[in-house]
Amino acid sequence: MRITNLNPDSAIGASSWLAELDGHRLLLDAGVHPKREGLDSLPLFGKIKHEEVDAIAISHCHHDHIGALPVAMRQFPKAHVLMTGLSYLIAERVLHNSVNVMTKQRAELGIKEYPLFTHDEVDDIEPRFQGFNYNREVEWAAFHKTRAGAVSPTLEFYDAGHTLGSAGVMVRGGKETLFFTGDVSFRDQTILKGARFEDVKADVLILETTRGNHATPPGLTRDSEVERLAVAIDAALKRKGSVLIPAFALGRTQEILAVLALLTRAGRLKHQPIYIGGLGRVFTEIYDIEAHRTHRQHSGLQLREALNIIVLEKGQAQKMKLTGGRIFVVTAGMMSENTAAHDLAARMIGDERHSIFFVGYADPDTPGGRLKKSKPGETFIFSPSIGEVTHRCDVQEFDLTAHAHRGELLDFVGEVSPRAVVLGHGDDLARAWFAEQIRTRHPRMKIIQPQPGETVEA
Repeated sequence: MRITNLNPDSAIGASSWLAELDGHRLLLDAGVHPKREGLDSLPLFGKIKHEEVDAIAISHCHHDHIGALPVAMRQFPKAHVLMTGLSYLIAERVLHNSVNVMTKQRAELGIKEYPLFTHDEVDDIEPRFQGFNYNREVEWAAFHKTRAGAVSPTLEFYDAGHTLGSAGVMVRGGKETLFFTGDVSFRDQTILKGARFEDVKADVLILETTRGNHATPPGLTRDSEVERLAVAIDAALKRKGSVLIPAFALGRTQEILAVLALLTRAGRLKHQPIYIGGLGRVFTEIYDIEAHRTHRQHSGLQLREALNIIVLEKGQAQKMKLTGGRIFVVTAGMMSENTAAHDLAARMIGDERHSIFFVGYADPDTPGGRLKKSKPGETFIFSPSIGEVTHRCDVQEFDLTAHAHRGELLDFVGEVSPRAVVLGHGDDLARAWFAEQIRTRHPRMKIIQPQPGETVEA
């Protein structure tokens, strides 16, 4: 089995792997790098430009896993695209939104390569998408009929519990098996239940390592973090300040809305407007509509009914009144420029009445990351467009992650019992922690950390 790492970075970046087995090639994910721009944000597709790719499997619809899909499909026009049925409902919307963002960035930042694909191209490729239920084994080798004696490998999606439609991917060949975790959460979130990876066995495991450098404090639970968040929101509202919770439109937004809905139901939070973004509204509607066929908690909870959700209009975040206790759950999770979260934060940072609460990862080199690591009273560069700001508002972080804790992933390695583990989707320190721990627990297990563009035998 040959595996090529197409991520252009050694840290978390554009998720994409090429797996070759039984004479066939499968592309696992086709993401874009969240911190790079233009062609530099794409996976290293040039490394495999002469290869014949049979199929592309998408683990879930976050941009770092699906954002380059139209580019991959352009390079591999015969490849069909497989994803879960729930991702099938989301993928086209995510890609159309990407076109809108790239078009805006071309005009405002002068990035000439943008957009990397167009609305028409997304419409043209959508018929090649195929959505499948979890735990259904399907053939994916499109060209096997033309290859004499070739075995037709299969794949099967396993619920990863990370976000709606997320999946781990089991690939079965004639003699070998590969399991790709994608992004996974083994613990129940507020809405989604944890991953269903029971009884997974594979010869080779491609493992996400996102939280490898993040130790979980003793006694920390999701319930305790939700309680801490509830207390913090209450304190901010009593100060007549506003609360900003930057969150990714898909997954984080709906999980936080569910927290707010349950707090409102319990009388801990008064019924009041909750401001979200337009894309967040789209995914919230899908979460509600598809509740009946999602492995989730609170299956009867309809977010649009439980909360007074108001969608921010274009430019509203830059001028609306912030005093009086407003709650915002808006993109982007890392407060990147030209987003509602960025514009609101710029207005709130210097006012001690307001609160900004982080509920997910924020890269240190993003506006959100710079705010997180700043100290009260410190002046720092928030973003190129805003410049210097002074940290005076209440900033707190709550561990409501949608990624598995590192100990859980380490236990999973033992359960899968592969002959080789390929470490990815984590920074150098995260992968180093996993490599050391796996080596200690399983000294005979092969540990592989392919560099960007490197092909390895697993």
